[in-house]
Amino acid sequence: MDIAFTEEQEMLRTMVSDFLVKECPKSIVRELEEDEEKGYSPQIWKAMADLGWLGLIIPEEYGGMGMTFQELTIILEQMGANILPGPYFSTVVKGAMPILDAGSEEQKREFLPRIASGELIFTMALLEADGTYDASGIATKAAPQGDSFVINGTKLFVEMAHVADYLICVARTKDGASPEDGLTLFIVDVRSPGIHCEVIPTMGMDKLCEVRFENVAVPKKDVLGELDKGWPIIEQVIEKGGVAKAAESIGGMQTCLDMTVTYAKERVQYDRPIGAFQALQHIMADMWIATQTSKYLVYMVAWMESEGIPCAKEAAIAKAYVNEAYKWLTDRTVQLHGGIGTSRDHDVGLYYRRAKTADIAFGATDFHRELVADRMGLLR
Repeated sequence: MDIAFTEEQEMLRTMVSDFLVKECPKSIVRELEEDEEKGYSPQIWKAMADLGWLGLIIPEEYGGMGMTFQELTIILEQMGANILPGPYFSTVVKGAMPILDAGSEEQKREFLPRIASGELIFTMALLEADGTYDASGIATKAAPQGDSFVINGTKLFVEMAHVADYLICVARTKDGASPEDGLTLFIVDVRSPGIHCEVIPTMGMDKLCEVRFENVAVPKKDVLGELDKGWPIIEQVIEKGGVAKAAESIGGMQTCLDMTVTYAKERVQYDRPIGAFQALQHIMADMWIATQTSKYLVYMVAWMESEGIPCAKEAAIAKAYVNEAYKWLTDRTVQLHGGIGTSRDHDVGLYYRRAKTADIAFGATDFHRELVADRMGLLR
């Protein structure tokens, strides 16, 4: 196993970091959080497309750069470190990756080049009222009608749906022997009649939406994967998406650690920098240990994914650990910054809120603990 960055990967990391520091300072982050209409910058979106980031993992034959999940992890870590509001995650992780994994040749040629060029914004409509990632929580129905399927139901927490061009909607097309049977994925044009979208207020201010489907007709050619057999695709989305979200989180962890160490060297109490006090040194040492451990877990899984090595258990381990580590670390960041750490004007709060929302994305800690237990043979 080799998780050390190559020279090219180190150059990619530096380029992404430099770009985001310059083009998306925290003033822009706050501005985009308050932007109820879009929540992202079309100018930054176009610039990222021109740099090839939207097509990073898309093969060259479909207009992409043909890189691996490992390079995507590097980009996402820097986006988490600098905080980039917008539909990059939803488009690449929730849109392009499922199409790459399960799409027909026709679908790949129709959608992937337009994703890589920045023309299309994608997202996935998966979660419903119970908010779980279990198949039993999917009640939205899709019934055949002529050359189409007609979808009815409500999806919650659909990331950036208000600006998306297409949704990948998970719906139940038949009642099977188990909740996993009878699920199908559909590529849905958001301009279709019967789609209603509303942004939900959240702690992370990350533009999650409620999407209602009322007799929405989707052509049968837009079924993604096999009819009634969509659950394995969803499992891959949860697995890879969880690692991708953890990659964002380790970027945030590193930034919080750096801010805290810098502050501890500058803040003077009792005629000494607070970083000179042993009790605080130990807290920051634990923060460093948690950050380095999280990075190792995430990049180990990213390497395995890139090499095609089965890693469902390792992915669940990484997501479960990083969930808790990021929340704990941002708690300590606020604590060590004192009163200023609770101010909305300080950058600490931006990361604190994102740590809370990252926890539940693609499954909270207990969900992934159960996955690990299952792969240990404990739930059989």
